[in-house]
Amino acid sequence: MNEQDRPRTPIWRAIATALRHEISEGRYGPGDKLPTEATLAARFGVNRHTVRRALADLVETGLVRTRRGSGAFVAAVPAQYPIGQRVRFHENLLAAGRIPHKRMFLVETRAATVAEAETLALAPGGAVCACHGLSLADGVPIAVFESVFPLPRLAGIDAALGETSSVTEALRRVGIPDYTRAATRLTAVLADATQALHLEIRQGDPLLYATGVNVDGQGVPVEYGRTWFCGDRVTLTVEG
Repeated sequence: MNEQDRPRTPIWRAIATALRHEISEGRYGPGDKLPTEATLAARFGVNRHTVRRALADLVETGLVRTRRGSGAFVAAVPAQYPIGQRVRFHENLLAAGRIPHKRMFLVETRAATVAEAETLALAPGGAVCACHGLSLADGVPIAVFESVFPLPRLAGIDAALGETSSVTEALRRVGIPDYTRAATRLTAVLADATQALHLEIRQGDPLLYATGVNVDGQGVPVEYGRTWFCGDRVTLTVEG
């Protein structure tokens, strides 16, 4: 495919992305008024109709609200979510002043993939428990997740996850009183149709894809997690 054949990002979407980034950086806080349509049109070198389409996209995702005759205002800012050795979903969001909630879609037992077996120090095809779900802050979806646990090492984790949405509590019930993050990897991806449905965004919108390995006190892997964060609803901070 040559350069001319590649699909181009609509200008309005590029403007919406730029404004999302500025809001996530704190340039505009909750309740702050965004620049006028005329100012944004001049800044980006487009007409006001294009700016209006970009603002409508931010309104649809709940990041911005508009008042007739008054302009556009920031409705919310991304939740601060630190990623360090002690990653705890509920604790992170409570510390950020948000109300955390997890919605479980499925808890299943299956054979590990090659990558999962290697990461969790299992024999090829070893049994794992995988849970799939949605993380919310103040009732707003912020991430889709999949957590994979080694069944030979954590007997009963599937039953525990069926009773509680807290990974920390489920691990405690099977004899893991504490755990830490051994490794985290972050990449940028685009939302597929299913992720977009759950996160209430558009297919192709940007996501932050995080993979991580949690270990027990002896350094033995107890969880391999994959999380797809909604890019404009979460600010990830990597702690040392």
